[in-house]
Amino acid sequence: MRDHFTLKRLLLSLAALLLLLLALFAQEYRLFERAWFNVQQWQQASTGQQAPMLLSDYQVDIEAQVIEGLDDDVSALTYDPDRKSLFTVTNQKAQLIELSLDGKLLRRIDLHGFGDAEAVEYIGKGLYVITDERRQRLIKVRVDDGTTALHAEQSQQLSLSIGLSGNKGFEGLAYDSVGQRLFVAKERDPLRIYEIHGFPQLDSAQPFAVHVVDDRQRDARLFVRDLSSLQFDERSGHLLALSDESRLVLELDTEGKPISSLSLLRGRNGLKRSVPQGEGIAMDDQGTLYLVSEPNLFYRFKKPGA
Repeated sequence: MRDHFTLKRLLLSLAALLLLLLALFAQEYRLFERAWFNVQQWQQASTGQQAPMLLSDYQVDIEAQVIEGLDDDVSALTYDPDRKSLFTVTNQKAQLIELSLDGKLLRRIDLHGFGDAEAVEYIGKGLYVITDERRQRLIKVRVDDGTTALHAEQSQQLSLSIGLSGNKGFEGLAYDSVGQRLFVAKERDPLRIYEIHGFPQLDSAQPFAVHVVDDRQRDARLFVRDLSSLQFDERSGHLLALSDESRLVLELDTEGKPISSLSLLRGRNGLKRSVPQGEGIAMDDQGTLYLVSEPNLFYRFKKPGA
């Protein structure tokens, strides 16, 4: 009889331990918040209320295409509406890479003195911002048809020291040209999206004044484990946030609330395989989504009929 009660207590203890581990796992991966978000999306769809982008409708039409001519890891992505092309960066052999809209290599630009180049963002004709992740530097550069190399010491820079944590620094950029805000994603530990006003300085006649907005209440609503890239949609004023570890792209409304999502898992949105390590996302002026994944894979998503 005593052995029976001992075994029963042991089984109950193991069950309690298992439940505790499952709860910790769910908390670490924000599974409860994600499940509730999925329920809300289903409710909105059933009542005809849809998010402006409705990311779940997107379908992949170029999947895991190797970027020929690159054997280095790509990171970040931005769309240049003037050149009708895309730009990404590599950080082992630091280069700014121009790609066509179907993922073909167009040219390379050597980067000198940029440290751990991790993100790039188009901000105006011929103007871009590149991040140095570890040192939390934002570097404004100018690129034209003849540019073959860029030197950080010749460029306008802004250095920030916000929650320094090694290579968990500035991972993504997005720019709002109307509000002249630069969104900067800190990957994790802690996960943050900062709004920077006053950099880059577009009018040299104006005094140089930088203001950083840290909206922790908004960031607490993000149920992803990390941030890899950002994209600002000028038409809706919404922000896209890419998470590598959560295999997800979130659409955030003007208040930072998640309202739609694009899954990067196998079997979702036409994907035959899960995106291995999403590093950069961009959107063109037709609403087409582009994504790059390490080591050098290219994806394109469109809405049916677009």
